[in-house]
Amino acid sequence: MIGTLVNTAAVIVGGTIGLMLKKNMPQRVTTIYFQAVGLFTLAIGISMVVKMEHILIVVSSLAIGSLLGEWINIEAGTERMSEYLKRRFHIGNDKFSEGLITAFLLFCIGSMTILGTIQEGTGGSSDLLFTKSLMDFFSALLLASAFGVGVIVSSIPLFLFQGALTLVAMFASSFFTPSIILGLTSVGGILLIGLGINVLEIKKLRIMNMLPALIVVVILLWWFA
Repeated sequence: MIGTLVNTAAVIVGGTIGLMLKKNMPQRVTTIYFQAVGLFTLAIGISMVVKMEHILIVVSSLAIGSLLGEWINIEAGTERMSEYLKRRFHIGNDKFSEGLITAFLLFCIGSMTILGTIQEGTGGSSDLLFTKSLMDFFSALLLASAFGVGVIVSSIPLFLFQGALTLVAMFASSFFTPSIILGLTSVGGILLIGLGINVLEIKKLRIMNMLPALIVVVILLWWFA
């Protein structure tokens, strides 16, 4: 899992540099920076959605996943967890949970993540994950300078998620068909667009409660595609 280890380290180092830059930013610069990050998130999301197929399955996944997430109320649980972590580690950043979820979606949900872990898990090269690590380094720098330490904390779920995918790929790489990879990328892109809307403060969307859609789309595509 060398590719995942390098990717995790890249996020930590990039995020740490971003935190150092954040300390020297005046308020007016921080404001325009958040706007730039919001547009960047929108652009990434749109680029992930542009090749979307199986539209009915994607829409159904978002609807079912959102209802499940709302029933469980993932967002409330995440807020409680983030408040606990902020108190426990004396983090004074009100953007902690937003930075955590934005970074997780950006770093973990995409074709490069899935293809890279499959490639590495089946005994192939780690080059794709190394390339992703370089991209994530600069993304982490940008996001951490806007959102703070939550971006660095996202390295934990990143390591767990990519590590789990690598292990799955060792035994069942054929499960991740091109349709499933594209479906995950499409749903992840839509969620990133929603996050961009949140960052730009256009409207507050409960993106956390929509996360189960990522599981639902895999199940639906496995059954029907």
